[in-house]
Amino acid sequence: QVQLVESGGGLVQPGGSLRLSCAASGITFSFYIMGWYRQAPGKQRELVASVPTGGTTNYADSVKGRFTISRDNAKNTVYLQMNNLKPEDTAVYYCNANAYNRKYDYWGQGTQVTVSS
Repeated sequence: QVQLVESGGGLVQPGGSLRLSCAASGITFSFYIMGWYRQAPGKQRELVASVPTGGTTNYADSVKGRFTISRDNAKNTVYLQMNNLKPEDTAVYYCNANAYNRKYDYWGQGTQVTVSS
């Protein structure tokens, strides 16, 4: 079965850093565009960043210059390096795998990121 297992969330102070990881299993990893989404209380889920197998990364304007998405195809893992975190980054972060043929779309369980003093 398909699993997207996330790790790395937690509580950090403003200006701090976190790295989120998402390990995928049960899929042919190279066939999927990988992405990170987030949802804050009372707000809609939004795309944070995405990365295809061999293409150009994409970022929300609010995180450009601070976050970096990457993937390790040998490990079937996608990462989100988050630097200079701000309180407005507080949200549940979700890993997403979207097949190139658009037939399959999978989500991780979500991991909480809280940025607070």
